[in-house]
Amino acid sequence: MADGTTVLPTIQTAAGRAVVARPRSRFWRGHLQGSEYAWAVAFLLPYIAIFLLFVLYPICFGFWMGSEPGLYPTLFSDPIYQSTVVNTLLYLLIDVNLEVGLAFLISGFFMRKGWWVKALLMIWVLPWATPEMPAYISIHWMMNGEYGFLNSALWSFFHINGPDWLTTRWLAFGSMVAAHLWKNVPFWTIIMLAGRMAIPTEIHDAAKVDGATGLRHFWHITVPMLGNLYLVATLLLTIFLVGDFNTNYFVTGGGPAMSTYVLATLGVRDAFEIAQPRLGVAAVMSALPLIVPLVFVLMRKLRTAQVEL
Repeated sequence: MADGTTVLPTIQTAAGRAVVARPRSRFWRGHLQGSEYAWAVAFLLPYIAIFLLFVLYPICFGFWMGSEPGLYPTLFSDPIYQSTVVNTLLYLLIDVNLEVGLAFLISGFFMRKGWWVKALLMIWVLPWATPEMPAYISIHWMMNGEYGFLNSALWSFFHINGPDWLTTRWLAFGSMVAAHLWKNVPFWTIIMLAGRMAIPTEIHDAAKVDGATGLRHFWHITVPMLGNLYLVATLLLTIFLVGDFNTNYFVTGGGPAMSTYVLATLGVRDAFEIAQPRLGVAAVMSALPLIVPLVFVLMRKLRTAQVEL
């Protein structure tokens, strides 16, 4: 306009009313003005840069490296890969169920009142609080068949020659599962304990009035109330375990004779030890048909409007 005023464009709605269209710059600024907008951009840019450099770029680069179709026939025909897939599925099936199930049961014990229960809880979480690498390395040496602590204790107290824990496939596999259980059950115990403590006391009191005590209280009150939390914990742990590298690498090293590899350690082996990075990425990406549905189900559960415990 000649007098310097600005006329905003209008949009005619279906009801015949004119609505003032907001400028595009106003859409991005929202209610921020002047220096507020500049400070917002200044704080946001580092996070955007970190996301692009350390999240988006590695994902896109990984997809590009594993996008060559010829990699997968080579990978699928490898006997080591075939046994690795079996190991990974068994690892998920055994460890996830034992870990979440034990945490669910043990959390009931820590619902007891008393200072000694709180003291035991502090001791119980110590394995989870210790760093992974030294913990798993210690377990590796403890299970050494010749001079490890476990076999030495068996001989000293019972005069029994212990087995070679890490030189037999299934014993080594069991050692890996046991190490992961020892390290992570305390964490999921805390999660389940928090869920139990969040159940309103009114529900417990009403159940007792109705005669639901002991196992009846457990099956009809505790299990339904914690069902959603149990499912979310199972999904999260499954996703974590698919990419678990430390347990296998530091406890068994994939041995004996590469018989206990999981997908994460096989991918590192292909990428660095035999210098085929594309094949290593393809080995890891072969888990996507399992991961993607799990992530989808997890997001659906977390987006529910009314979240049960």
